Amino acid sequence: MLNTIKRLLGIGPKIDYSELLKQGAVILDVRSKGEYQGGHIKGSVNIPVDVLRNNLSKLNKEKPIITCCASGMRSASAKSILKSNGFTEVYNGGGWMNLQFKIK
Repeated sequence: MLNTIKRLLGIGPKIDYSELLKQGAVILDVRSKGEYQGGHIKGSVNIPVDVLRNNLSKLNKEKPIITCCASGMRSASAKSILKSNGFTEVYNGGGWMNLQFKIK
């Protein structure tokens, strides 16, 4: 229970997103196509969370994946979907605008 609360609040080990990218991580933006077109992290892949299950073959299970969206809610759902489908190294990057600052 305590670990769940910590995860929800973002308390825990700090993730070095820049280092993950150096290791070949993919940024997966799970917002709608329209939201993505309105602005996104350069080089990110857009697969909306509502069609993610049908597009898992577009992702490499061997590479780390950083999910992002507008606020962190859909990216958390995407992380769960990926984990339940055999992706092992998945990180919730939260909102894409905040993630941008974490990878510079």
